[in-house]
Amino acid sequence: MKRFFACTSLLLFSAALLAQTAPPPPPPGGHHGPPLSPAAKETATLAGKTITITYSSPRVRGREGHLFTKDGLISHDPHYPIWRAGANSATTLDTEAGLMIGKLYVPAGKYTLFVDISDPAQWVLIVSKKTGEWGLDYDPAQDLGRVKMNISKPPALVEELKYTIVGTGGNNGTLSLSWENVSASVPVMVH
Repeated sequence: MKRFFACTSLLLFSAALLAQTAPPPPPPGGHHGPPLSPAAKETATLAGKTITITYSSPRVRGREGHLFTKDGLISHDPHYPIWRAGANSATTLDTEAGLMIGKLYVPAGKYTLFVDISDPAQWVLIVSKKTGEWGLDYDPAQDLGRVKMNISKPPALVEELKYTIVGTGGNNGTLSLSWENVSASVPVMVH
């Protein structure tokens, strides 16, 4: 009996030792490391009012030239050429004051942003009244409106999708979305 307890103890000790040195199991989906599209937020104050864009920021990860093309990554989304303008949950715009985004009046409140990328030279920002959805749940009946964006090429590859809101003086500013080899912007004004 002593031999049985000694063997059992040795076996349990060995199992405990091995459990401590084994690598952790991979997370669901098999990805190790930081999230592929981490949560991000851009907040700016124009004319004393706060404007916030909350989104998930995907990375290029070696796919340069294969994101916005007709056979690229985004073309696999069900509403292509309407793009969720980020990853994961819907990209949201929250504004304390009414805004003019280009020629579109956006009352104070919370909205979802999408982008129509059907024309590579002329993206169109879509402001949707529907909020809280997954990023691929686009419903054109919920559009508050659409605004043409100015397209430019950034000086270098933009690895991480990035929104910026920059004040340009007084009540005015610029909202920009940059990723890969594209920067799309539109003027904003606190109304």
